Amino acid sequence: MVNQADDVAGVISSKAGLQYVGPELDAMKSVADAYAKRSLKLFEIALRDFKAQLEEDPIVHRHLSSLYDTLLEQNLCRLIEPFSRVEIVHIADLIELPVEHVEKKLSQMILDKKFAGTLDQGAGCLIIFDDPKTDAIYPASLETIAILARIWSLSLSTVGKVTDSEAQCLASDMM
Repeated sequence: MVNQADDVAGVISSKAGLQYVGPELDAMKSVADAYAKRSLKLFEIALRDFKAQLEEDPIVHRHLSSLYDTLLEQNLCRLIEPFSRVEIVHIADLIELPVEHVEKKLSQMILDKKFAGTLDQGAGCLIIFDDPKTDAIYPASLETIAILARIWSLSLSTVGKVTDSEAQCLASDMM
């Protein structure tokens, strides 16, 4: 899916979609409904109810795994947004998933730089940092250094040419 879960209903009810009425379309519709509602619980129910249709095909299974990860990331980001420090158990309770699963996914999201934070496993909490603001001085300093380096290299090449030409003048005057 490309964030267009509403299109599934149109495809299913179209003339072409009505030819394939059956459990496969019901499975697709329930997955689309779960995604539209951004509900992991409904998504898991759809996977359980339509296991034969959704997990037999390895390509469909891989896409659904990716969709599940995306949905989980979106839900976790939405849940942790108002906090600067929150217990992992609380997040797991809100999202209705095991603590280990939530902790693993949060760790992966931190490493993937989905948000800035750290897991304090001793205290069992997630500490969320404010987004670091880029300092305007750093890029300007790099640009200034690059310009100075170009000026330096040009001045060295100019000094070298003047010295060579002066040497040639001196040599020609002596002859």
